[in-house]
Amino acid sequence: MPQGAILLVDKVEGWTSHDVVAKSRRALGTKKVGHAGTLDPMATGLLVLGAGPATRLLTHLVGLDKTYTTTIRLGLSTVTDDREGEITAAAPAGLVAEVYANQDRITAGVTDLTGPIEQAPSAVSAIRVDGKRAYDRVRAGEDVVLKKRPVTIHGFDIGEPRILTVPGPGGEPVEVIDLDAVVRCSTGTYVRALARDLGEKLGVGGHLTALRRTAVGPFSVDAATPHAQLVGDGTVAGDPGVLYPPADIARRLFTVLELDAEEAKDLANGKRLSVDPERHAPAPLVAAIFPGSDSDVAGDRLVGLVEIKGGRSRVITNFPSQETGGAA
Repeated sequence: MPQGAILLVDKVEGWTSHDVVAKSRRALGTKKVGHAGTLDPMATGLLVLGAGPATRLLTHLVGLDKTYTTTIRLGLSTVTDDREGEITAAAPAGLVAEVYANQDRITAGVTDLTGPIEQAPSAVSAIRVDGKRAYDRVRAGEDVVLKKRPVTIHGFDIGEPRILTVPGPGGEPVEVIDLDAVVRCSTGTYVRALARDLGEKLGVGGHLTALRRTAVGPFSVDAATPHAQLVGDGTVAGDPGVLYPPADIARRLFTVLELDAEEAKDLANGKRLSVDPERHAPAPLVAAIFPGSDSDVAGDRLVGLVEIKGGRSRVITNFPSQETGGAA
């Protein structure tokens, strides 16, 4: 594909997003590969990759809403707010049993964490604090408290709570409540922090034991290439599966300005186009596409993402047909 491609991958547990990118370079036959938002090694599910010139589209995919399925464990706190971190505290069994017996409290806590909220990211995150990653500071023994930031929890739907016994901080048996949930949220949300904050609201502490990203904007993990297929068996390159042309992705995300051959050439050269308001209303981001039926190249071509204002177009991001360079 002259303009590169977007690839959806179903990541497995234990791999970093960078690991998946590295393996995809071989399967895709290019060094220029990037991703639109990381997944923790513990997390599974949808990772959106871009290859070649299509990596320019990733900037506009990062901000899409996300959907996750997760399991929250109430009654234990960890340093990482998930099961991979050391347990730092366990709630008394009587308090856990009290919360389980009064499940309206859980519902109320979930309601408080739905909608626009202020959330402090997990201390063990990639956010930089004075030039150093927060997780590096935590591993060095520092006490890191990150500033709260606005996020939106569009949906926080929980299943039936279940109580069980698991090893506590010293290996002793303790009671906890496991809660399956589906979370639909804005970009920048830390689902680990949601588990921590719900536990704090209930006075018992909390962390994640499972996390799976099922959707990024309109893109579902159901359409993703299985991880094993992408990686291969180690002797031959894997199969990337379905590769989505940038124009196909752009059509799903933005309104479209269809270009003729002359307009496509002018826009590719950085010129501003006159746009009749009856042809397209003003908009901050529009996909300018040269239809495949009007060109000698198979398939539509995404010429650029443009702003339309005052009857004129302004290029926000252009998409060359070819691009060279190193790894993203």
